[in-house]
Amino acid sequence: MSSSAHSSVQSTPFWWDDCDFPSLPIKPVSTTCDVVIVGGGYTGLSAAIELARAGRHVQLFDRQPLGKAASSRNGGMASGSIRPGRRELIKRFGEERANGILLEGKAAREDLWRFMKEEKIDCDFFLSGLFDGAMTPEEADDLRRHADLLHRTLGIEAFAVERADVRRYIGTDLYIGGLVRKDIGGLHPAKLLAGMIRIAASTNAVIHENTAVLGSTEEANGVRVRTERGEVFAKNVLICTDGYTDGFDPWLRRRLVPVRSRIIATERLSKEVMDRLMPARMMHGDMRKLSYYYRASPDGSRILFGGRDGTTEGDPSAPTVHLRAELARLFPELAGVGLTHSWFGYVAMHRDMVPRIFSTGNTIYATGYCGSGIVWARWLGKKAAFKVLGDTEQARSAFDFDPAPKAIPFYSGRPWFIPMVYSMYERHDNKTLRRINRR
Repeated sequence: MSSSAHSSVQSTPFWWDDCDFPSLPIKPVSTTCDVVIVGGGYTGLSAAIELARAGRHVQLFDRQPLGKAASSRNGGMASGSIRPGRRELIKRFGEERANGILLEGKAAREDLWRFMKEEKIDCDFFLSGLFDGAMTPEEADDLRRHADLLHRTLGIEAFAVERADVRRYIGTDLYIGGLVRKDIGGLHPAKLLAGMIRIAASTNAVIHENTAVLGSTEEANGVRVRTERGEVFAKNVLICTDGYTDGFDPWLRRRLVPVRSRIIATERLSKEVMDRLMPARMMHGDMRKLSYYYRASPDGSRILFGGRDGTTEGDPSAPTVHLRAELARLFPELAGVGLTHSWFGYVAMHRDMVPRIFSTGNTIYATGYCGSGIVWARWLGKKAAFKVLGDTEQARSAFDFDPAPKAIPFYSGRPWFIPMVYSMYERHDNKTLRRINRR
């Protein structure tokens, strides 16, 4: 992509073009409250809604305007996926918790669908299903086994796709097979967030945007929280910052690695092209280490194509060029397609790679979504709220872990190792692609 072409591509999310976030009034900061929530994305808003409706005095703080972080920057794929497979989960946590994690994914997705319907949130949701592509026979076998597990253990409609049927779901020759599961949907993430802001603002929760939390100190019977607009003493604190955790909590920062996830949006494509390339209008992914994911826009007029961004500073054009090349690898006829948007948001990775709730004193954390936050963030925010309320039954979750994930050695918030890891994954993927080119 030439420099002039890149300069015409918008760096703001495609989702912001047709979504306005509610304007919130500035309110005074109370010096005491029941619960302080740090972070105004899906997690924090979900917790605020539950707690305020239960009669708790809640103050939510976000260091920037609500709507500017990951919750409005993601691909809008409501998958609730878990990175480790069932075998690895059993090895780490035992069979009971492993099965609980997988079962809870089903419950969390269904709860999100119900929440959007009951709260009348119009966010272009549709139960599209998901197609995962296999590039090698080994990947095809893995997906075949996974489809069987989903169907047999969880009762999810899922099945393997053989090579002859791939083009029913995706118009490419890159894949030799795949998996279809029907329980995953797509939505407009910014409209979902705007709806949640509207709901939270209609409760007694007090929302303070553009107000950074500077730190906190555990005290007897609560936590003292320092903000840009004064101190607050709360009985409990919920930390819901995920990939946007900064130095206000150095302990958490050593456990979460912010990784850029970038998405490009093509120019409008004809219906004939979209019908050929994405005939089923599903959510899509494959098994490469660099985790590419893609979908049609809600109106079916363009393709949104995302993947991990190996940069850690600035906003260079190289990641956009890389994603465009991968889009053309998948769909060669789009090699010269124009782009309208290229943007990124931060996702939080950690050593266990499983979303979780954990506590230290009177502070509860809900975090570590590893790139699957639409489903998990709202679900774990809700579970964390029930934990504060002492509702043991509704708070029960296979993701309620103690202790926290282990700290990452030689890391204090600057992910200096990301380019190296990205390069390692890229070499692995290129090796797989060379095998494919020889077949």
